[in-house]
Amino acid sequence: MKSWPQVALGDVLNRANESTALLPDREYHEVTIKLWGKGVVSRGKVRGGDIGTARRFVRANQLIMSKIDARNGAIGLVPPELDGAIVSNDFPSFEVDADRVEASFLGWLVRSAAFVELCKTSSEGTTNRVRIKEERFLDQRIALPPLTEQLAIVQRLETLAEKTTQVADCLNAIEADAERLLAVRFCKAIASANYRPMSEVAPSVRRPVEMDIGTRYREVGARSFGKGLFAKPEFDGAEATWEKPVWITAGDLVLSNIKAWEGAIAVADETHAGCIASHRYITCVPFADRATPRFLAYFLLSPDGLEQVGLASPGTADRNRTLSLTNLGKIEVPVPPLVTQRAFDSLQSKLAELRAQHAVIRKANQALIPATLERVFGASEDQGGSA
Repeated sequence: MKSWPQVALGDVLNRANESTALLPDREYHEVTIKLWGKGVVSRGKVRGGDIGTARRFVRANQLIMSKIDARNGAIGLVPPELDGAIVSNDFPSFEVDADRVEASFLGWLVRSAAFVELCKTSSEGTTNRVRIKEERFLDQRIALPPLTEQLAIVQRLETLAEKTTQVADCLNAIEADAERLLAVRFCKAIASANYRPMSEVAPSVRRPVEMDIGTRYREVGARSFGKGLFAKPEFDGAEATWEKPVWITAGDLVLSNIKAWEGAIAVADETHAGCIASHRYITCVPFADRATPRFLAYFLLSPDGLEQVGLASPGTADRNRTLSLTNLGKIEVPVPPLVTQRAFDSLQSKLAELRAQHAVIRKANQALIPATLERVFGASEDQGGSA
């Protein structure tokens, strides 16, 4: 690790103040900045004639930040596709001294935890009014290697970023292929199956909870788009704000009566046993000699199943689309032999195992860039490192 000379940000950044002369009929990108170094992106396009307050142009490779959220990592380089976009005064931008700093090096530096801390140090104000102070920000000092070393660091970081992207893409492709194969197997499983109404296969079973003010309860809800059940914060019975909750048991087919049309359908497992759900949830229990809950859940979350759930959930506004017990009971579901259903459930389990393995790999993969940035830029105040 080498010692890098210290320079003030104000020595390598110059405030950009390119005023705008907007054409009334022309559309302009407005800029927003994602938190935690996730990038500078377009908020959308607006017509010049619809803009009533002062704006400035920004240019590619300028450093731009949010006065309010720079302390939360809302800082980065303007990408080429947003050259000529417009911003309000809440988004100061700076020209980078190309003779001393490679813009791409600065783009990596500002994503580091050390630089976010620098932005926090430069911010002041009361709660909800904390803003970065430009003068204080520009007075902050950073360790700056020579341009040749900056370029070498950038090349290594970009190579690492490309590899992490390739890993993520590979994992996504494997899962997509597995999901397609699972869908093919499901089509084969139901090809000659009889269809029967839900009321004859997995009727609704409500287990009312008698709330006890001295008991602590675990609550669950169902995520939309088939993302499963999730735990809500535990609470005391005395804190309950809704009526007629229901008990959840392992093996229940759980549906949100206001979000089932959006895929808020899941199967409870052993970790959910003994939890409760609000009166907005329907619990169905398949007859053991007719169907498995996971097989039914897969069908209900399939395009054909969701179409039926949607038709059974009348209404126009989001939360007015309610699935009634009567309509749910009329939904026709495929009922192939149990041996076929269980074989398919086994395939679902294998896909779940694959996703769990991939989740571990993804977590490690996503940690590579932050860890490397910490190693390069997170050393002592007067030292840096190489990638």
